Amino acid sequence: MIIYLLRHTTPYIEKGICYGQADIDVADNFEDEANFVLEKITSVHPNMVISSPLQRCKKLAHKINPSFQTNAAIKELNFGDWELVPWNDIPLEEINPWMEDFVNIPVTNGESYIDLYHRSVDFYKNLTENNTLIVTHAGVMRSILAYITQTDLKDSFDFKIPYSTVIKINTTTNEYSIL
Repeated sequence: MIIYLLRHTTPYIEKGICYGQADIDVADNFEDEANFVLEKITSVHPNMVISSPLQRCKKLAHKINPSFQTNAAIKELNFGDWELVPWNDIPLEEINPWMEDFVNIPVTNGESYIDLYHRSVDFYKNLTENNTLIVTHAGVMRSILAYITQTDLKDSFDFKIPYSTVIKINTTTNEYSIL
């Protein structure tokens, strides 16, 4: 079975702001980025499009197929109290323990990376439709790539996933490629 993972386009937010499940809109250059994605996937012809329910994903999913579905399991990490706070303004007594073990330590009133990993992988394992395109976030994509490559989660940020990245996965062989 073939699955495609697609990271949303650039969000409309200043650099240096912590965000995950905050429902941020897309940047002003969305149309250009969306057209770039559409060109990359011209040969894909997905049987199904599933999107994170956050608008930065839904807008791109709608461009691909207006009949897309949403699934909350593929939302980005819940940064809890840190959502929309500048990284530099997060108290050191909160951020330092998390930075030392972001895989297991949850954000205050949010979740840990292992929580994101489990819901992302559960979603991935339950996919049944061949040629499904998933419009989602870098954290979800890294989680799935870590799962299929058996990469330790603490090392999963080695997977570089810029905005609008498309990854093709063969679920039978666990091989993947970037389109």
